[in-house]
Amino acid sequence: MIEIKRPKDLKRLRRIALAAQGLLHAQPFGRGLSGALKAILHLGYVQIDTISVVERAHHHVLHTRVPGFRPEMINQMLRRKEIFEYWTHAAAFLPMADFRFSLPYKHALKSGQTHWYKDRDKTLMNALLSRIQAEGPIRSRDLETGGPKRAGWWDWKPSKKALEQLYMEGELMVCDRNGFEKTYDLTERVLPPSVNTQMPCMDEFSRHIVHRQMRCHGVVSLKGLTYQRRNAGLRAAVKDLVDEMLAQRRLEQIRLASGEVMLIETGALEQRLPRVGNRFAILSPFDNSVIQRDRLKALFQYDYRLECYLPAAKRRYGYFCLPLLFRDEFVGRMDCKAHRKKGRLEIKALHWEPHDFDEELIMPAFENAVKRFSGFQNCDAVSFPGDAGRFANSD
Repeated sequence: MIEIKRPKDLKRLRRIALAAQGLLHAQPFGRGLSGALKAILHLGYVQIDTISVVERAHHHVLHTRVPGFRPEMINQMLRRKEIFEYWTHAAAFLPMADFRFSLPYKHALKSGQTHWYKDRDKTLMNALLSRIQAEGPIRSRDLETGGPKRAGWWDWKPSKKALEQLYMEGELMVCDRNGFEKTYDLTERVLPPSVNTQMPCMDEFSRHIVHRQMRCHGVVSLKGLTYQRRNAGLRAAVKDLVDEMLAQRRLEQIRLASGEVMLIETGALEQRLPRVGNRFAILSPFDNSVIQRDRLKALFQYDYRLECYLPAAKRRYGYFCLPLLFRDEFVGRMDCKAHRKKGRLEIKALHWEPHDFDEELIMPAFENAVKRFSGFQNCDAVSFPGDAGRFANSD
C-alpha cells in the first residue's frame, strides 16, 4: 500500500486522473467528427441528459475535449453505426465496438429484472415488433392516438411503455434522433454485420469493466470500478480480478490522506508527470470526470453536488452550477443559463474555491473559457450578476 502524504504526490495523482480523462490538453483526441469518435471510444460512454439550461450534457462533454465539435456530429456517428444508445448508470452513447457488453443487462431485463416497469404487456410488445418488422422504423409520436398528453415517462400510455421496454430488453435499438425524439428499429437491422453479439461471460465482462475504468480514469476506487452497477455477481468478479491483478503487481493500491484507497497501474506514480498548461475548462455536471462524486471529493477535495434536484431554498450555489477546472485543480463553480433566443449567456453566480493561483493568471484564462463556452451556446453576449462588474459574486 502506497501512502499519499506529500502534496506533490497528490498533484501527480490528479494529473494522472485528468490526463486519462483528456482534460489536460486542448485536443487530446483530435478535432471534429473523428476526434469526437475517438473521445467516446476512450471514455467508454457519454451520458445523455435532458436538461437544457445550457447545451446538453452529451454535447458539452465532447465540446470540452474536442475542438470543432458540433452537436449534429452525435447523430452522424449514430447513423454511421459507430456508436449506439443504451444504459450504463444512465442513458448514454457508447462505442458500437462495446455492444456485446450491453447484453448482460438486456438479458437480465428479459429474465424479469425491473428497470422502470414491473408489469410488461407482452401482447402489445409482440404486436409492436410485428409492426416494425413489416413497416420499418418507428417513432414514439407514431403511436399517438390523439388522447390527452401527460408529462413524464410514468404517464406514458401502454404502447409507449411497450416500445421503451423492447428497447431496454434489446429487441429494438435507436437508429436515429431528432433532438430528443428517438427512432427505433429492429436490433438486427441496426447492428453492423461485423459487431460481436456473443454474450460475454462474467470473466470477460469484469475484465472489460476494469480495463475501461483504468483507461479513462487512471485513478479509481474498487467501488468506482462498478459505479452504479447493481449486479452483485459482477461486483464480486471485479473484486476477484482486482485481487488477482494486485497479486500479479499489474495494479497497486494507494491510500489518500482521507483514508480512501484507490487503484492505479503499477509504476504510474514513477512515470513522467503529465505536463499541464494554463487551460481552463467549464465542465458539465454529468462530465465523466466528476460524475463519481465521492472520488472527486477524495482526490481533488472538491465537494460537488448538482442542486437542480433540490428545493430552491436548499440550494447553496444555484440551480445548475458547472464545475470549473484550471490546470489540475477544481477552482470554482458557475451557475448559468443560456438564453438562446436572445443570444445571451447569463452567469447568475460565480463561486471560487480556495486556490493559490494569481488573478492575473487565472482570470484571463477564465474569460477566454467563457467566450468559447458562450459561442458553443450560440450566444454572442455574456451577462454577469447584477451587472455589478466582472465575476462579482464569488466566495
